Amino acid sequence: ALVKGNAPPPKKSASSEERKCRNVEECQEQAERAEEIKAQQEAEKAAANPPKVTSRGTNYLDIVEEGSTTSSSDKVARDGDTVEVHYKVLKLGKRSYDGLSGEGTVVFSRGYALEDDEKVIGDHSFKFTLGDNQVISALNDAVPGMAVGALRRISVTPQNGWEKNTKACDGGPGGSGAGGELKTDYVVVPTATMVEQEACFDKNKLPFPLTYAQERRMAQRFDQSLIMEVRLVNVV
Repeated sequence: ALVKGNAPPPKKSASSEERKCRNVEECQEQAERAEEIKAQQEAEKAAANPPKVTSRGTNYLDIVEEGSTTSSSDKVARDGDTVEVHYKVLKLGKRSYDGLSGEGTVVFSRGYALEDDEKVIGDHSFKFTLGDNQVISALNDAVPGMAVGALRRISVTPQNGWEKNTKACDGGPGGSGAGGELKTDYVVVPTATMVEQEACFDKNKLPFPLTYAQERRMAQRFDQSLIMEVRLVNVV
């Protein structure tokens, strides 16, 4: 006969019990193992999709978004075109094996609804002409060849980003100048050097932060290798 009432709770499997840590040491070991597994997965993912290099030497990585069912347009950006993009300038994450993949911390952005004046994605964008000397070299170099709708990560070294083109300032990653003291708190690019920020930070280069807080964040990082994640919205 059927008896009404609540069903007994399911029995816990031995494997689920084993996953629970019983003390601080076990918890720390499990956390370290999980971190190692994640790091290995990130490394394998990066190896499966290695960065490409433009003819001018800028590294970039085309991003295939998970779960995406839409393909990029046949409309492709070329030198001299006026283009519209959404972008995020990112500080390199700890697991960025190739300088482009992995996690990153947003320094400033446009079009991703991450700033105070943006309510939804696409509220604002950045329009520029490919080849404009006022635009950072990394964008002029790596956006040509992108199709509308495509997403690309571009390596922005100080020399093709927001650093003034003088020998005195050219001491960051990939630079040839003397620079200043070693940045001991920077892990991914240990050769990054400290320069006089106000003297070497080129505030005329575009895109440029719109708020004081964003500008100060950039002033602390422009002499490091950064990532620019760019989605091509339109070719005008």
